[in-house]
Amino acid sequence: MKLKKAVFVLMGMMLLFAGKLSAQQVKTDYDRSANFTQYKTYSWEQVKSKDALDVDRIKSAVNAALAAKGWTQVDSGGDVSIVAVEMTRNQQTLNTFYDGFGGGWRWRGFGGMGEATTTTDTYKVGTLIVDLFDSKTKTLLWRGSSTDTLSNNSDKNIKNLDKGVEKMFKQFPPGPSKK
Repeated sequence: MKLKKAVFVLMGMMLLFAGKLSAQQVKTDYDRSANFTQYKTYSWEQVKSKDALDVDRIKSAVNAALAAKGWTQVDSGGDVSIVAVEMTRNQQTLNTFYDGFGGGWRWRGFGGMGEATTTTDTYKVGTLIVDLFDSKTKTLLWRGSSTDTLSNNSDKNIKNLDKGVEKMFKQFPPGPSKK
């Protein structure tokens, strides 16, 4: 019976950690009528973040991704204006651990109840949204977002930020729309 209990506790812990270690979610979308070949320069319009240290980290990650695509940053008047927003929120999960099946034949029939313990786990989730606007028309051209669980380790969060931005811009700039 103790072996069953240990197995169930271990299985529950594995599910808990598997949920927290879920993969980074990256999404992109763009204006299908935009001709991205006409854009080569960009300027930063605004970066919103509650953590002032993250402003430069976000700019650095996006600058590296765009430089790798052949785009050039200019102080003002770029073909494209960039706005980035970083948000954090608390996420909760409920985890229930069972200490046995409770089943089997007994002298009063089939059944019996196992006991369950439910705990709440709260963790922080961060989302970065990067918008690229045509500087002349002010229309949204492209949007990328990256969402991941935040760590208490700043170095790990910076690494995840860089990885998320790299994934965002992996297929950038989008090719001509297939109609």
